[in-house]
Order: sequence, then C-alpha cells, then structure tokens
Amino acid sequence: MIVAFSVAPSGTGRKDASVHDAVAAAVQVVRDSGLLNRTTSMFTELEGTWDEVFAVVKAATEAVEPFGSRVSLVLKADIRPGYEGEIDNKIERLETALIDRED
Repeated sequence: MIVAFSVAPSGTGRKDASVHDAVAAAVQVVRDSGLLNRTTSMFTELEGTWDEVFAVVKAATEAVEPFGSRVSLVLKADIRPGYEGEIDNKIERLETALIDRED
C-alpha cells in the first residue's frame, strides 16, 4: 500500500505560523523507517504493508506532538495487494502516458 499523509501542529505560538521544525521531525521518522518514501511540499508518501505504514504514520504524528497544542493529520491510502514499488511505478506510467500523448 501507498499512503500519502500530512501531519502538522497547530497552536505553536510562532508569529510566522511556520511548522517546518515539526514537519522535519515527522519526515525524519519516515526516512529512518527504511520504507520507500518521498516528500513533496504538501505530503509525504510511503509504501509498505498496512502494519508497517501505519506504525510509521503513528510515530511521525507522535514526533509532531511536542511542537503544538494539537496535531492535524491528513491521510490518503492506495491499497493494492500484490503490488510493490508502486510509489515509483505509478509515476513512470504517468510519464510514459504523457510522452505517448505527444506522439
């Protein structure tokens, strides 16, 4: 399965409302997990089994807790049993389809 998630604190008390330190703590948990992952400006994606992925999401959420008075978690999952490497394969299929449209 692939999960795309975003986790951030609120109630940080920072004048600029920035949450980059908290997000860095969450992303570090993801990167340390050993699961395939990718971080963009809005979401972090990770791939693994149901139990692996949700354990990492939980740990990443807990890593954000010290940065504010509450935590917001947004999550989307693509559950496709029997497939691995889809975090990259889906992108490759999209890029191929775009090239094919040019022909």
